[in-house]
Amino acid sequence: MRLIKQNFERDGSGLVTLFPEEPEDMWYAYNLIRPRDLLRASALRRVVTESATGSTSSTRVHTTLTIRVESLDFDPQSSQLHVSGRIAEETKFTKVGQYHTLDLELQRNFTLIKDGEEAWDSVARGIIKEACDPVKSADVWAVVMQEGLANIAVLTGARTVLRQRVEVSIPRKRAARASDHDKGLEKFFQTTLDTLLRQIDLNESKPILLASPGFTASSFQKFITDTATRTGNKALMAQKANLVVVHSSSGHLHSLNEILQTPEVTARLQNTQYAREGKLMDEFMTLLRKDDGRAWYGPNEVEKAVEKGAVGRGGGVLLISNALFRAQDVAIRRRWVRLVDQVRDVEGGEVRTLSSEHESGKRLEGLGGIAAILTFPLDDLDEEEEESEILNGNTNDIPV
Repeated sequence: MRLIKQNFERDGSGLVTLFPEEPEDMWYAYNLIRPRDLLRASALRRVVTESATGSTSSTRVHTTLTIRVESLDFDPQSSQLHVSGRIAEETKFTKVGQYHTLDLELQRNFTLIKDGEEAWDSVARGIIKEACDPVKSADVWAVVMQEGLANIAVLTGARTVLRQRVEVSIPRKRAARASDHDKGLEKFFQTTLDTLLRQIDLNESKPILLASPGFTASSFQKFITDTATRTGNKALMAQKANLVVVHSSSGHLHSLNEILQTPEVTARLQNTQYAREGKLMDEFMTLLRKDDGRAWYGPNEVEKAVEKGAVGRGGGVLLISNALFRAQDVAIRRRWVRLVDQVRDVEGGEVRTLSSEHESGKRLEGLGGIAAILTFPLDDLDEEEEESEILNGNTNDIPV
């Protein structure tokens, strides 16, 4: 993403003009645009004109429209973003109040205007900074497989996207007809390789994880190198150093979580965003199992820990899902923004916003979307919540 223009006012309102350059940028735009924002972008609008004789004709015209956002529709597979709302500025072809859906496109500017108080909060500005960072983590490809099944996915700085699923029927291996099994396995490997080559750019040097139970992944690695040698494909042969074979419990995509924790993968991906986030989630789960009061999850419990100054300098970490910031209720979003600001700017702790499209983010969502690693142990934060309910008169389920 390229930042074309930025103008923020003291009250937190303002605008930015952005130039999306790659599909990943649409994910950042999806997390940045909120209902009630003003969005200005190029559009294709159908216009009906009436002649002097009363006959009508319909034409499509290219124009620039500004809408007041009401809803967003993001397709993670194609990285297409559709934003709907009412037209906010009259043009030659449209009137204020008419509905239109803007389809944001790559290589075309769009301008986002947030005119509410504190609309451009620290989280929104952080998204722009991350999206426009020229040294964002490089993509990593993964083929999670078992005999007859392969899931080809790409891991970016913000998402894990399943690009293609390959299924090929392979006859069972029997002593009398072992050749049928071998032919079926070769067909499966060839189909998987052809599919992978349609997805990746052989001129780029990025890790390719091959994971499976048993020896399927290592056999596929050998098939790739043998194919490159037999066909004289130098670009494919150059990818040999990028192939990383690891063990997984199954060939399904959910196994990526365990794959990213293996030492060989951690060593290759140690500087990437999702590797750091995965490590923090592992640390949190280890502390949670210890039950020593240094790991808490859930909105109320984490807020109480922050209030007590336990998520600050010296190891305090706030883990929060970016899905919480997509709340349409402004008050709910401000609740999380202020918590982030309190930890980062006042307490001096670390804040990690985990993507809901990564395995680490999905694990966090299972805990309510928010968790914290504390600098010192706190006990009975959940019991404090129960006590406050009693004091407030909420005794519906309390025996007397």
